[in-house]
Amino acid sequence: MNITAELVYAQTEQAVTALLQENRPHFNPVKLLVIGGSSSEIAGGTIGHNSTYEYGEAVVEAVMKVCGDAGVAPAFQCCEHLNRSLIMERETAERYGYEIVWVVPRIKAGGSLATAAWKRFKDPVAVLAIQADAGLDIGQTLIGMHLRRVAVPVRLSISQVGEARISAARTRPLLVGGERARYIPESEETP
Repeated sequence: MNITAELVYAQTEQAVTALLQENRPHFNPVKLLVIGGSSSEIAGGTIGHNSTYEYGEAVVEAVMKVCGDAGVAPAFQCCEHLNRSLIMERETAERYGYEIVWVVPRIKAGGSLATAAWKRFKDPVAVLAIQADAGLDIGQTLIGMHLRRVAVPVRLSISQVGEARISAARTRPLLVGGERARYIPESEETP
């Protein structure tokens, strides 16, 4: 596959759009989206070994466009060297009450996506952890720790960005109760 930044942008835009449009009655509305990604995996390499900043920029730009159009706040997960902290707008971090930490990501300590996000946000900050309503994982970067408690896998019409496999999830509220519990209002039940 001839991987270009334009292709990475287009595939990311398609994946994020599909994820946000996936709507089931029990899904939480998406207000906060976590994105994890490996530019190394996008390039066809091994996570952490073939960073390509241009791919990180392309992913960030596509996510920012789709999220901006949808009114969704994005957060970009850093790599393991920064303990998978996240880069987001200060206003978003403060709105949700997330703990802000001080670090500036770099390509080899944070990753290409986090570095590009830091440069793209108006007032970027790093936070330790979040509870996002949905997530897109590009290249098996393990974003699950940053999703709300009940994550539901979502199969998208697109399965890769560049050479990286993608996984997507939306979240839903916990189901509580026992055999007497109901999860839809009586007016919506079929007789």
